[in-house]
Amino acid sequence: MTSSQAQIVDITPLCNDFLNISCPKFVYPVLLKVPLYLFLSSVVILTILGNLIVIITILHFKQLHMPTNYLVLSLAVTDLLLGGFVMPPCMLRSVETCWYLGPLFCKIHNSVVIMLATASIINLSFISIDRYYAVCHPLLYQRKITPFVTVIMISICWSVSITVGFVIIFLELNILGIEEFYYENVVCEGGCVVFQSPSSSTASSFLSFYLPGVVMLSIYMKIFRVAQKQAKSIQDSKGKSSMQSTISKEERKATKTLAVILGVFLSLWTPFFICNVIEPFIGYSAPPVLFDTLAWIGLMNSTCNPIVYAFFYKWFRKAFRTILSGQIIQPGSSRINLFSH
Repeated sequence: MTSSQAQIVDITPLCNDFLNISCPKFVYPVLLKVPLYLFLSSVVILTILGNLIVIITILHFKQLHMPTNYLVLSLAVTDLLLGGFVMPPCMLRSVETCWYLGPLFCKIHNSVVIMLATASIINLSFISIDRYYAVCHPLLYQRKITPFVTVIMISICWSVSITVGFVIIFLELNILGIEEFYYENVVCEGGCVVFQSPSSSTASSFLSFYLPGVVMLSIYMKIFRVAQKQAKSIQDSKGKSSMQSTISKEERKATKTLAVILGVFLSLWTPFFICNVIEPFIGYSAPPVLFDTLAWIGLMNSTCNPIVYAFFYKWFRKAFRTILSGQIIQPGSSRINLFSH
């Protein structure tokens, strides 16, 4: 029994067979590995193509050059970076259950993940402020939310996100107070996880997800109450011009669509952040595959956003057809009226 047990230990798969500090490797059967690669690859491709089309659409068509869409553009850039730079290494790690890209790239990768998650929530926060002024204070909107103010918002979003992402990982704030436990029990060759102390996971989840999420939901609830009152007043008043009614309808449509974007973001990321808070308090006993699955569900939010735009916006579908048909390279295509039927 002793020799057979020793043989079992000896043949335990490792990420690096030549190192004693190597992480154990779980080998998926080929019948599972191939479908996993196909599914995750299709998610990556859809994410990149979908968000690339959103970016090209907003940059190319002059009719879309407005503050709200600049913020949507910033969100699409976040999603494109997630699809192009975060998802492929995550796919390799998820299927192979080992990290083969080295410790430095692991730190950079984890920093970029935190940076882009932070950028998403800040972008959504600024979008909710934009919608608040557009619907609740329409007379102040042009004065308050100017292109210059939007550029400031986007600059704040990315400077804060880059600082947060790289400072947390490279200064090891995530393992503050548990460094000895981390280096003795967690670190191994072939592993790459964002390990957090109880205080780090609670504080970061609260500040970067729960608090902004609750605030944004409150703002959108107020927006919809005001929008309902406006809709009733427009129906009741015959003196309103048709142009005012059309603008109000467009603003309500945009607000509803961006509220759906927020709803999708919160619903897909909430399971991960619940697990993220609980994990340190249950002795880090959650199965790695569960954490990995919840992280992928959150990442797929970046795949869903372009689908939401396509579902709700006729102008986006028209722009999509224009891009695919090659009309976009024709002279004057940037002045196509996307809102005409």
